Amino acid sequence: MMLKHIVMMKLKANELPIMLENLKQLENRLNDLLNHISVIEAWEVGINFSDRPTAMDLVLVSGFANEESLEKYKVHPKHLEVLSFIKKVIEEIRVVDYWV
Repeated sequence: MMLKHIVMMKLKANELPIMLENLKQLENRLNDLLNHISVIEAWEVGINFSDRPTAMDLVLVSGFANEESLEKYKVHPKHLEVLSFIKKVIEEIRVVDYWV
C-alpha cells in the first residue's frame, strides 16, 4: 500500500504574466524537492489547462510509504521553504490523503 498525498492549488489573481511566472516558479520549486527529500516515493506536478470556473491551477500527486514518511516530508526544511513561497502566491489550497 502507498499513502497518496494530493494537493490542489489556485493562484492569487494577478496580471497574467505574474500568474504564469508564479506558476512556473511553483512547479520548479516543487519538482526540486525530489532532489532533497528521500522519503518521496511518487511525484507528479500538473498544470491545469481547463478554463472551468471550478478548476484549480496546479496539482501535486505524491506518494509515501506511510504516515511517518509523509510527516517527515511535511517538516523537511526544503518543503518548508516551498511552503513559504506557496503562502505568498496561492489563494486557495485543497488536500486529500488516502491509501491505495
